[in-house]
Amino acid sequence: MANRELAGIAAQLYALPFDDFIAARTGEAKSLLGEQRATPELRSRAAEVRALPKPSVSAWAVNMLAWHRPEALREVAELGLAMRQAQAALDAATLRRLAGERRTLLAGAVEEARAVAEQQGRKISAAIATEVEQTLRAATADEGAAAAVRSGCLLRALTADGVDVVDLDGAVALPDVPGPAVPAGPPTTPAPAGAVPSQGSVRPPSAPQPRLRAVGQERPEPGPSMRERARAALEQASEAARSSTAEADRAAGELGEAAAAAEALAEEAAGLRERLAQAETGLRQARKRLEQASAAAQQAARAADKDRRREDLARERVLRLGNTPGG
Repeated sequence: MANRELAGIAAQLYALPFDDFIAARTGEAKSLLGEQRATPELRSRAAEVRALPKPSVSAWAVNMLAWHRPEALREVAELGLAMRQAQAALDAATLRRLAGERRTLLAGAVEEARAVAEQQGRKISAAIATEVEQTLRAATADEGAAAAVRSGCLLRALTADGVDVVDLDGAVALPDVPGPAVPAGPPTTPAPAGAVPSQGSVRPPSAPQPRLRAVGQERPEPGPSMRERARAALEQASEAARSSTAEADRAAGELGEAAAAAEALAEEAAGLRERLAQAETGLRQARKRLEQASAAAQQAARAADKDRRREDLARERVLRLGNTPGG
């Protein structure tokens, strides 16, 4: 199957809601065969479609940004380009400023990923959101990662340590035809929510592509300039580490507060259970007293009734004796 044709099918599949991917992929493969006789060429085309891997949830969430919020990924790519330029120029002050901007930008992009994922029928957990942030951070560190993220066909999360290029092996469904990715530049018109990209929106293989694979990239011989760049990258990584440490401290503080609240509630629950047990004991005793009092009341009522009957008989006898002559 021609790359352009396969890219068009992939574009439609990777823009779908997460749970619809498998059924849609099967349907696309079957539609290639249709009611015609299954020729070797048609079987080969259908096999290529069936071989398109389903993305991880975090990769799917990034793909949803590519298809429905491309301006968010454009901003991430532009910031990454600025950071790499500052690193090449050994501009530590600019790197520090851009690192702060990156934290804000990535937090906003992750929230957009949450929103668009929910619009497409799936909520993402905190762990998945962390993978999305790591992937977007990698896109700021490496041009190839930025192109992979904006391809709309990402398969797995990406990571970067701020020094080396990002490992992109197996990261994109079609590395040679990256789909809707476009070079960083003026804002583009966002894709409408729920729109399924058409084959015509995919760039042909002959168009200039950002580097998607780090393998084979030529590196200059180590020298003083490389060491300086490494130091600048180290400062960038240190800033990221400080940010992560601050976030971990904040999370630890929240954990401590939650643990204290849970302990207080556990103590309150224990007290309530103890009071409940006492109330149940009191209730059993009260019911027993009620039964005893009821029995005593019934016995007293019978005795009173018996005494009243005796009184009536005695009164009748007195009356009879009083009416008898010589009584």
